[in-house]
Amino acid sequence: MQFVFGYGSLAAAPGGLSCALRGWRRLWGVAMDNRLDVPGYKHYLLRSDASRPHVFVAFLDIVECPGAVTNGICVAADGPLLDALDERERNYERVDVTAACEPAVAGAVVWAYRGSAAGRARLDEGRRRGRAVVSREYLQLVRDLAGEQTGDLPVWDLQRVDLPRRSPSR
Repeated sequence: MQFVFGYGSLAAAPGGLSCALRGWRRLWGVAMDNRLDVPGYKHYLLRSDASRPHVFVAFLDIVECPGAVTNGICVAADGPLLDALDERERNYERVDVTAACEPAVAGAVVWAYRGSAAGRARLDEGRRRGRAVVSREYLQLVRDLAGEQTGDLPVWDLQRVDLPRRSPSR
């Protein structure tokens, strides 16, 4: 049996068990480059005028940090769901956090998505350029779940646009 620990948008999944990760801290740690289109992913438009801003949209991440505790939920996940989450969470890498999960889920592996090097580098680039932002809609979702604030990142009123997957070539 496998579970996924959700600490941001994944924590909104129905049917999860409340739990915590000991030794991990939540922060704004990854970003996507809103200038680029990736089939099956997303980009953002400004709600005010539907223009597409050249920004780096930030998302929550977790990092190991002795003494820290990150609240969230554990959701049961089979192979197909894990595959779908691996594709969805393209700014992250899946890591085994079983030993840090409390309460322990007997006999199960618990996975979490931690920022990838590329996702973290995009946020660093956005910060350097003064172009890293948080979507108000995403902030509201994670604020309700985790009480997160944005620190030095401005909040923009963005509309998410999900992109279709490309059809396989024939």
